[in-house]
Amino acid sequence: MNYVKTGMLLALLTALFMGIGFLLGGQTGMVIAFFVALAMNVFSYWNSDKMVLRMHGAVEVDEKDAPEYYRIVRQLVENADLPMPRIFIMHNPQPNAFATGRNPENSAVAATTGLLDVLSQEEVAGVMAHELAHIKNRDTLIMTVTATIAGAISMLANYAMFFGGRGGNNNVGWIGTIALALLAPLAASIVQMAISRTREYQADKLGAEICHRPMWLASALEKISVAARSTPNERAERSPATAHMFIINPLSGERMDNLFSTHPNTENRVRRLHQLASEWGGDQVAESAAPDIGIEGPWSVSDDDKSGPWG
Repeated sequence: MNYVKTGMLLALLTALFMGIGFLLGGQTGMVIAFFVALAMNVFSYWNSDKMVLRMHGAVEVDEKDAPEYYRIVRQLVENADLPMPRIFIMHNPQPNAFATGRNPENSAVAATTGLLDVLSQEEVAGVMAHELAHIKNRDTLIMTVTATIAGAISMLANYAMFFGGRGGNNNVGWIGTIALALLAPLAASIVQMAISRTREYQADKLGAEICHRPMWLASALEKISVAARSTPNERAERSPATAHMFIINPLSGERMDNLFSTHPNTENRVRRLHQLASEWGGDQVAESAAPDIGIEGPWSVSDDDKSGPWG
């Protein structure tokens, strides 16, 4: 049902974009809007992962550079039956992470130094399982397309504001043009947020299944949410269109959840994970089901671990 809802929202976003083209330029404007959207999506399909990683200063690492982080991802990949993604670290004090890539065969996961420093290894596993769930569900492609169309709508709205009232093909007039310029980006943002929220809940559930421990992710979400509010993410603030990709909203306005947040309320997400843990018989799942990355006892980050390449 959630996939149907996501498809309907994407269709609505595309229809909104083409509708704006029609209002600004009639049938010709609608056709132009369609081909512009197509070109932007083709470009983002092949290049979005590189653009986003570069935008956030992500550095690729291997097992030698970040052994524990790499080992956690490798074990979770086996659990999820996925190809091994490229692994990146962002030198950023805010604990956060995201996944990107056009498909599972061409994917990447990125975690901030803040996340690797603040969270225990169990919690890091919960976060990475969530990001791998996005890859398995192909959410990274969906969210890239969504962001591209939403950005194109904003571009058309800006065009309408400056040039919309001058052309003979304008079907809305000056008052309509101003209303269009103000309301179209808002409508696109609301649809984008709705899609993002739907996919986040699904990734939480599948991520819990991948790591077999819902409470690992629940604990991580609580810690990240608190830390993100007090630790600014300057790169994310400069590129707000990518905020929906992170596991927790990296922008300073995260507390204004409800209608205008790209992410569901953290308390709601944690509550759902608690319910899932209860359905599975509490937060203790059979040890044979939990990921084994070769570390004895509880997964915790030692002082030595924290002084790795991200320290």
